[in-house]
Amino acid sequence: MNTDVMPRRDNDEYGEQIYTKAVRAGKRTYFFDVKATRNDDYYLTVTESRKKIDPNGNSSYSRHKIYLYKEDFRKFMGGLSEMIDYIKVHKPEFFDHDDTAATDIDEEFEKL
Repeated sequence: MNTDVMPRRDNDEYGEQIYTKAVRAGKRTYFFDVKATRNDDYYLTVTESRKKIDPNGNSSYSRHKIYLYKEDFRKFMGGLSEMIDYIKVHKPEFFDHDDTAATDIDEEFEKL
């Protein structure tokens, strides 16, 4: 999985963008965007972008987005952390590869 910090270029109209991280994973790219409302409240958007190629060879992107608001950060982090821990116990081989970009999820959310 490749991670890059890069500016977004799609001029999303849902708030002022503060920080972006793109994670490339095969045919998918995940964008993690910290944005601010007019009142300077931060929220997070997570976008999955998947490249699709039609039978004629034309490409397009399918996007799915979730919005995570400040009042939900802790609950979301707790739920996600619990699920990752469960997978680590039951499928440790998923985490055996050397991925220098992988860090503890709690550390990443603390940066927010």
